Amino acid sequence: MIALRGVCKTYRPGTREVRALRGLDLDVARGAFAAIMGPSGSGKSTLLHLIGCLDRPTSGEISLDGANLSRLSSDERAELRARRIGFVFQKFNLIPNLSALENIELPMLLVSTRRSEARAKARCALERVGLQERMGHRPAELSGGEQQRVALARALANEPDVILGDEPTGNLDTETGGQVMALFVEFKGQGKTVVVVTHNPEVAALADFVVFMRDGKRVDSLERAQREV
Repeated sequence: MIALRGVCKTYRPGTREVRALRGLDLDVARGAFAAIMGPSGSGKSTLLHLIGCLDRPTSGEISLDGANLSRLSSDERAELRARRIGFVFQKFNLIPNLSALENIELPMLLVSTRRSEARAKARCALERVGLQERMGHRPAELSGGEQQRVALARALANEPDVILGDEPTGNLDTETGGQVMALFVEFKGQGKTVVVVTHNPEVAALADFVVFMRDGKRVDSLERAQREV
């Protein structure tokens, strides 16, 4: 479902050049669960942002179901992102003055979903993550685990084909993180494609396969990914 061929990404902050990805190849089949591991600065989050249409590669090709994402316009990428890709971030990224239900509705309203339809989808998504009793609560009234489940519900509301997680358990205790990851495994069981960036070997152990990265390239083991230069 997801294919990368020779993908490079270079940033130029000021006069410097930072090569975040260096000729990366990757295949993730439909319905697979992939974990991405490696030290800070290895290119993990850059890879996730490229798959999620938040950025474009400097060179190489990324395809989703055979469609070359690099050839899409900004508007086309935004539409694909809204309809087919769900994001879950480490910091939850919930809007403080909106309720759990409103946080889930908002992304759908921004792509012109009818309010009644957005409300129905948001309610259903919260029920799927077991938070139907917390719909009217704002983020400050929720625990960290509940906030992450709201973020998961937001990612799921439009029934995306792909769910991307960037350290989704990084701010959670072990028990709560395990509950959140159980939901990711459940989503994979429903046929969704899941890609998660993580430093946690216990999270990676839930995946079908692990991609180890260092300095923008794939390596063959966690030991090589972590090795000091």
